[in-house]
Amino acid sequence: MMTERQLIQEILNSEAVEYSFENVDEDSKEYTLLLKRQDKDVRAVETINEEIKNYFESANFDYQEELHPEGVDDDIRLVIKRNNGDK
Repeated sequence: MMTERQLIQEILNSEAVEYSFENVDEDSKEYTLLLKRQDKDVRAVETINEEIKNYFESANFDYQEELHPEGVDDDIRLVIKRNNGDK
């Protein structure tokens, strides 16, 4: 079985975006990521966000995005948390 981090990386690699983990909380399984379009990517940030959101939501992640976040040179700040239905 794939770890959550591996699943996250697989989703982001399939979208061809640059990304880094800004914060990882292994206890709560919450991850904050910074995403950036690659140089030759002409898609709008909103389009990329919607595509990524669909992948994460279908993999049962709660998804909160911040487009064009302040204070960093990235296009999207993403907070995701695996939703195992135990709310």
